[in-house]
Amino acid sequence: MSYRALNADEIVNTISRLEQRIAARFPDAGLRKVCLDLLGIARDTQGKAELIARPNRALRALIIVAIAGGLAALGYVALTLVEAVHPQVGNEVFGIFQGIDAAMNVAVLVGAALWFAVSLEDRLRRRRSLRDLDVFRSIAHVIDMHQLTKDPGMLLYRGPETVASAERLMSKYDLTRYLDYCGEMQALTGKVAALYAQYLPDPIIVDAVNDIEELTTNFSRKVWQKISILESYDAAANARGAAEPTN
Repeated sequence: MSYRALNADEIVNTISRLEQRIAARFPDAGLRKVCLDLLGIARDTQGKAELIARPNRALRALIIVAIAGGLAALGYVALTLVEAVHPQVGNEVFGIFQGIDAAMNVAVLVGAALWFAVSLEDRLRRRRSLRDLDVFRSIAHVIDMHQLTKDPGMLLYRGPETVASAERLMSKYDLTRYLDYCGEMQALTGKVAALYAQYLPDPIIVDAVNDIEELTTNFSRKVWQKISILESYDAAANARGAAEPTN
């Protein structure tokens, strides 16, 4: 077992255990359904990434045929140019330059066509990968929406509620666990997305994965700020209790 690469099976197992933990504490929460979606995406990601990274043999065969055709075209142009300057055909200066100009135009067109053919496989891989990576941005935002209304201030500093106030059904401990699950799901979302960069180390794909990692990290930072507020409140309450005189 290599410890220098992400193991997709272990990531899937981790998400599965996280879903079980959420189900045990919040069985009816929408966060559990999001975690189930993330689990399904993680199970499909390894196969998708490996399939995209696999060589496209049919496309490569077409590229070989295109390269052979391009080289044959260049050879034909070179042969025509040689015949044009042959003494039996004539060696007028104008005809020579005209032949060279035509050869250069053909060479540029053939070179551009060959570059397009050779880079076609990489561009197709990149397009498919970027399309798949958009899913991770979406699910990261969905996870963030689930923690959005979980405000520790509403729990710690209760005030008069309004008709539009969010429900306050969680205890301080449950709220901490819920936020912790959100943070774990954000981190795991980034790790699943990183599998694409592992199988396809294309600079554009790596940049896209890094953007997703940065997005999930920023969302996790918001979650941990809320958890820190809850923990600091406990610490302050304990300090006040210790400072009170005893009879």
